[in-house]
Amino acid sequence: MASVLVKEPIYYQINSHLRQLITSGECPVGSKFLTERQVCERFTVSRPTANKALSSLVSEGLLEFRKGVGTFVRGPAINYNLRSLVSFTEEALAAGKNPGTQVLQFERVVAKDVLDEVPETLQVASGNPLYYMERLRLVDNLPVILERRYVVAEHCPDLTPTIVSGSLYSAWAEKYRLAIEGGDESIRAVNIRGGEARALRVRDGAAGMLVKSVGYLVGRRPLWFERTLYRGDAYEFHNWIGGMQPISHARGKFLETGEKPI
Repeated sequence: MASVLVKEPIYYQINSHLRQLITSGECPVGSKFLTERQVCERFTVSRPTANKALSSLVSEGLLEFRKGVGTFVRGPAINYNLRSLVSFTEEALAAGKNPGTQVLQFERVVAKDVLDEVPETLQVASGNPLYYMERLRLVDNLPVILERRYVVAEHCPDLTPTIVSGSLYSAWAEKYRLAIEGGDESIRAVNIRGGEARALRVRDGAAGMLVKSVGYLVGRRPLWFERTLYRGDAYEFHNWIGGMQPISHARGKFLETGEKPI
């Protein structure tokens, strides 16, 4: 039986041509990209088709729409390494970007005044002090991360806003000589809304990723608890996946976690 060829939708084809303009260097990073009208004229397509193709590339993070100005070519997304703890500053520098931090809030609190699961997770008594901080992390002056973090104060008793305006990982390693064993993270897709959307300069309801994390010192002693919101158009989450597991092991994982075997 002869195979049947299914032709890609027009906007997919236009999307591929537009992506090639970016990856080939014809439209370099930071340059103004084609308008809807120019896409229509260049590829002889309708405005809705041009809009759909451009919107798709914006969703992929290859293009950035600036209200009242136009559409511009974005740089590569920052890689979030799922296999090890890496400083945001180091990640941004590795991507060829300029990192920055705005400390939105920094205060010393008592564990008993924190109402959710934080004190129990950090294994601290009700009277123990914690640091609470909110930080906005930027690359090339664009906000990409909104971080809310609690830190056990006894491990870094003289922490200051000046210190947390830089790399916390570097401070813990170099100033406080803390040996970090690792972290336990969960990642969930969310819509960014309200004040969080305004802080990250995205439209209300834009896609984001919420990372909930507990970091540990050697000996499995909790050091921090954080809820961090990432712009979906600025980050790629990367991981190495091993080979196929025996079906019995995969079935056991499904029963334990609810995760469906592939």
